[in-house]
Amino acid sequence: MRLAKYLAHAGVASRRAAEEIIAAGRVSVAGAVVRDPACDVGEDATVALDGRPLGGREPRVAYAVHKPLGVVSTARDSHGRPTVVELVPDAGVRLYPVGRLDADSSGLIVLTNDGALAQRLTHPSFEVPRTYRVSLGGPPLGARALRSLREGVTLEDGRTAPAQARRLGPHELELRLREGRNRQVRRMCAALGHPVGALQRTAFGPLRLGRLRPGASRRLNPAELQGLREL
Repeated sequence: MRLAKYLAHAGVASRRAAEEIIAAGRVSVAGAVVRDPACDVGEDATVALDGRPLGGREPRVAYAVHKPLGVVSTARDSHGRPTVVELVPDAGVRLYPVGRLDADSSGLIVLTNDGALAQRLTHPSFEVPRTYRVSLGGPPLGARALRSLREGVTLEDGRTAPAQARRLGPHELELRLREGRNRQVRRMCAALGHPVGALQRTAFGPLRLGRLRPGASRRLNPAELQGLREL
């Protein structure tokens, strides 16, 4: 395993930040300072940071979180806004959000320290579906708008992939996407003359928001983790 990856798995920092820590000469392997992030180390290697031995690989965990409005989907924020990781203060490991929800959107987001799982959930090649409940402005939602959503909407960065769209009411929609462009739901609906008033993610792959209240979280059980890894 690369040394930078070892540090990331030990919960020291993200892999990129770990590379900077190693380059600064703060990490030793078997008592010798190593400055090469690509240095190969074994799982049972004696690795120390600033002279303090590391405990090795953290257990891989993930949490389902109900992100409230106004909370940002980052590990830290330079403007001092509340972040989703602050909603799981007692995790005991360094967590990172999987994907994003805008500050003005709410709903289900996954936090994990498992980089491979995060890659599987977010990489476009896996097409993991995300489901949203959307409140709309403009005229009542009609058959033409639904057909456009299901066939694909032309945006400034290209035509979207077909979505699953279901009318819940004159101004309410359930939308299921398999791609994750920036503010995609809002841009798709606005392009059809229906500006989004409220947006909530209700599902991420097989995970459901369910009755999880805003600001609350729950640790995923082994069966749920395995289901996500097999997507």
